[in-house]
Amino acid sequence: MDLALFDFDGTITTRETFPDFVRRAVPPGRQRWGGALLAPLVAGYRLGLVPGTTVRAAIVRIGLKGLPWVELEAHGEAFARQVLAQALRVDAMRRVDWHRERGDTVVVVSGALDAYLRPWCESHALPVLCSALEVSDGRLTGRYDGPQCVLEEKARRVRANYDPGRFERIHAYGDTPEDAPLLAMAHERWYRGRRVGAGGSPLSGQA
Repeated sequence: MDLALFDFDGTITTRETFPDFVRRAVPPGRQRWGGALLAPLVAGYRLGLVPGTTVRAAIVRIGLKGLPWVELEAHGEAFARQVLAQALRVDAMRRVDWHRERGDTVVVVSGALDAYLRPWCESHALPVLCSALEVSDGRLTGRYDGPQCVLEEKARRVRANYDPGRFERIHAYGDTPEDAPLLAMAHERWYRGRRVGAGGSPLSGQA
């Protein structure tokens, strides 16, 4: 039996889903003034000067701090049903099904928020390792609960939850440099739908 590791945004989906969710979950008034505050960071991100982790952390802090968790959870469940269902790559879902038919263990490993990714994964009976938001007294603190599930954290969480030695081969699927450590764990690496490496032992290096 093999282990198949799938990134979510841009790999299983046709686009990044975090901005779509924020537009639904953040109150309109806060979106207006928050957008102005965040504009320099977003511009820096688009120019490659600011990492995505920094931008996402700032959006969570400014956009979500103080909101009730039950409201965000409701937004997430609706988002999973109404938006994610329309944003899936047919070829990626076929690949997920192919692994399942072989009896492989399939896991979604993503920096996306658990508020919407977890209900989507539950509806497809897929285990998930992803980013979570910190909650205190029923409200969001504006911080992540632990590290964002990107870069080395993706590989760390896989190793913490699954013993790579139990599997004959590891397959990994990603679409951005944030997936490189996940791909580096694998014998079979797929980047933006193309197979980029294969061998008899886990590969190292960037995708």
